[in-house]
Amino acid sequence: MTRIPLRWIAIGIFLFAPMFNYLDRSLMAALAPTLKTDFHLDNAQYGWILSAFSLAYALTAPLAGVFIDRVGLNMGAMIAVAAFSCTGAATGLAASFGGFAAIRTAFGITAAAGIPLFGKANAMYLEPSERALGTAMSQVGISLGGALAPVIVAALTPLYGWQSSFWVCGALGLVWVPLWFFVAKNIPAKEMAPAEKGAATLKELLRDRRVWGLAFATVFIMSLYTLWTNWTTIYFVHDWNMTGEEANRRFAWMPPVFGVMGGFFGGWLTFRSIRGGTEVIAARLKVSWVSAALLLVTAAIPLMPTRGLAAAAVSMSFFWSVCISTNLYALPIDLFGPRRAAFGVAVLTFAYGLMQAFASPVIGGMVDHFGFRAVCVTMSMLPLVGVGILQVTARKTT
Repeated sequence: MTRIPLRWIAIGIFLFAPMFNYLDRSLMAALAPTLKTDFHLDNAQYGWILSAFSLAYALTAPLAGVFIDRVGLNMGAMIAVAAFSCTGAATGLAASFGGFAAIRTAFGITAAAGIPLFGKANAMYLEPSERALGTAMSQVGISLGGALAPVIVAALTPLYGWQSSFWVCGALGLVWVPLWFFVAKNIPAKEMAPAEKGAATLKELLRDRRVWGLAFATVFIMSLYTLWTNWTTIYFVHDWNMTGEEANRRFAWMPPVFGVMGGFFGGWLTFRSIRGGTEVIAARLKVSWVSAALLLVTAAIPLMPTRGLAAAAVSMSFFWSVCISTNLYALPIDLFGPRRAAFGVAVLTFAYGLMQAFASPVIGGMVDHFGFRAVCVTMSMLPLVGVGILQVTARKTT
């Protein structure tokens, strides 16, 4: 009987940290039609709330990465998960547009550690050839959070109000903290090699063009990811005249499920390529190019003749978007090593949050004035630009 290596059991438990992080984040997207009605918002104003969260998220991410690298994986994880669970639950206390925006800004500050945390765990527990699969495990957690959010909202909101979803999901995150304390004590991470302990300083990293290449590439590569994680429910309400509850129950959970498959597929393709002899960075770039080319089909989503086909097309767009992100978020670990893993991933988190902060009001305005057709056509080409930036900047120069 084949035994699962203990390091993969630890990673399997740790994936609940990004799951709860994205569950708390995705509740707002699932509740968007209800919140827009209660707070009398248009799509642009909804975009500004996303922007407030994202700006706080972006500006905090590098500090969160430095904090995790300094205090270590276990202490960083327990503090961060407790913090974002509490601020996520506090969202249910909002009673006005200003209060809601303020609490989501605070949530953005605490949530910024979520992705760098898993990057650190990935680096500390797994081998280089396994890290794309490790990142895929992170995406499993993220996608489960995204898939569960509309289901939880559809189940709780009609009975207990929209606030209950935030309270329940925040409580679930707090339960994870003692669980990880137990797992980390019994399955400790590997020790860093001496070479890894002599990793580049933060000053040296900030002068490395690969860091800035990753940041700029993330802005373009993750554009479709932010579209479908924040606007899927609104898309079905806006373009297909569905209620928010119906959209969540029937379709909004589907793209995150396909995201899980896309994460594993992207990780598996890279894993297979590396085991076949392809150099690690080259393998990741190859998978990213293929995925970005296939994402051009996003432009055809508004042309779908039925709701079911539209949901399938959105799901495939999300599939290939996650296929790229699985490899993108493994690159900082490949390039800068385990000691700087959290900060390296935090650079991507910073770029993603900054992009989302500026893009969200723009997307909302485009939807209000031109509809989702203009959004899908424009954004379908952006991942190719991002992979091109990676191709130019990911190699170390002397």
